[in-house]
Amino acid sequence: MARSYRLSLAAGVAFVLGAQCAAIAGGPSDDKLVIDGEMEIMTRVAPPEGHPLDEVISGWHYRTEETRALEADSFQNPGMLYVERGEEIWNTVEGDAGKSCASCHEDGEEFLKGIGANYPKWNADAGKPFNIELQINQCREENMQAKPYKFDAADQKALTTFIKHKSIGMPVEVDLTEGDMKAWWDKGEELYYTRTGQLNLSCATCHEDYNGNYIRADHLSQGNVNGFPTYRLKQSAMVSLHNRFRGCIRDTRGAFPAAFSDDLMALEVYVTWRGSGLGVETPAVRQ
Repeated sequence: MARSYRLSLAAGVAFVLGAQCAAIAGGPSDDKLVIDGEMEIMTRVAPPEGHPLDEVISGWHYRTEETRALEADSFQNPGMLYVERGEEIWNTVEGDAGKSCASCHEDGEEFLKGIGANYPKWNADAGKPFNIELQINQCREENMQAKPYKFDAADQKALTTFIKHKSIGMPVEVDLTEGDMKAWWDKGEELYYTRTGQLNLSCATCHEDYNGNYIRADHLSQGNVNGFPTYRLKQSAMVSLHNRFRGCIRDTRGAFPAAFSDDLMALEVYVTWRGSGLGVETPAVRQ
């Protein structure tokens, strides 16, 4: 027990010292994100009222030049393969009702504009916020009479990526006046600043107190989520937001909650709000 405590304490001290001593001169990149030389994405914006930071900055600015270039080129961006697969799923008939997503929403070109920029949304039937993944499952069960996707199923990530991509470049905006969204925002804010795990870290420790610094050879961003689902080079795969939440909690050596749990849904509401005004980047590319 004593040895375990000493190891945990040493790791925590190493984190703090590393964050304090390894700041990047000049901070995040000053480049502009322009997709295919045509579409500029808003990646640095003024914060919404009540935001703790002076400027809201996309995680794209904190990545290497090579990684930034991958996202700026749709032909090179590996996440675009998930967009293509998602479009196939959108048009595929599944379930006892003999329907596809397109049966109700056609090709989605008009219907999906802005959808990905405005989730999570209040779901009155469920009495809680829904993200896109939960909305997909509700539609599959109620309208298609198909089985819901299991968390992080490949097709769930692909379809979510396709839907989010239809709002690329549009500003993120969460409506906190719907239902009890503000109460969930309050809960998410509390969770964001709550230290957890053996390392006694919170979301804010990395993404607010030390953003712009290096930790374990990674450049800490503000933790904005306008690019999720995100293609992570480290995993060579598209990564969902709740997967990343759980990964961060795991890294604090804490017990992480189930995906789509009330805690993680509240955190998604709050963290999405923190990125208000940033353009949707999905599929973003990160290290």
